[in-house]
Amino acid sequence: MTVEEHLASAQSIATLIDQTLLKPEATSEDIARLCGEAVEHSFCSVCVNPYWVRNAFAALHGSPVRVCTVIGFPLGANRTAVKTAEARLALAEGATEIDVVLNIGALRSGDLALVRDEIAELAVIAHAGKTLLKVILETCLLSDEQKTQACHLAVEAKADFVKTSTGFSGGGATEIDVRLMRKTVGESIGVKASGGIRSLDALRRMVAAGANRIGTSSGVQILREFREGAAVVVDGKTGTY
Repeated sequence: MTVEEHLASAQSIATLIDQTLLKPEATSEDIARLCGEAVEHSFCSVCVNPYWVRNAFAALHGSPVRVCTVIGFPLGANRTAVKTAEARLALAEGATEIDVVLNIGALRSGDLALVRDEIAELAVIAHAGKTLLKVILETCLLSDEQKTQACHLAVEAKADFVKTSTGFSGGGATEIDVRLMRKTVGESIGVKASGGIRSLDALRRMVAAGANRIGTSSGVQILREFREGAAVVVDGKTGTY
């Protein structure tokens, strides 16, 4: 889809959104509410911590909304064996998308083989379970060279997406980073922008920069903005402003 097609309607915008709730204080009631919103608005997925995968799977059963969870979150510093065990358990409990934080310290130390091999192992597990694997770079902690290296490693390891941020390290998605990531991976895999995207304008800018998935806790508000804008009448015409 073109940028214009992605942003043409509330429905097309909703299909970009992973409606996210990763706060440690989230309760079962919060997760139920999140899933209800996702079904009501036809979001692509909900993104929850691993503990809540079973709840989300049960709440979304029979709907097209996918269950996304996070692995090695938010630091990425777990051993590979821990991440793979987490991923297998998440799949067994109903996850259909996996967002893993890469080993940031290993990447910054130049241990590129470890980073690539870890992603590749997780990709095998994910794809065997017919699940997408997204690799969180945590761009605010990396140089442009390191971001580029991480993108190349994710492509080599057969990940399905690269993702900007956890939202837990002091920085979120930027247009500059999304453009760099899209330029590096080309059209071979997806780019997910996540962290600090709370408005329709921010979503539009990320999509224009090359993102084809958006992680946000503000999906409902973003769609409300779109619908309110679409109802504005200017010079006798209705449009999106």
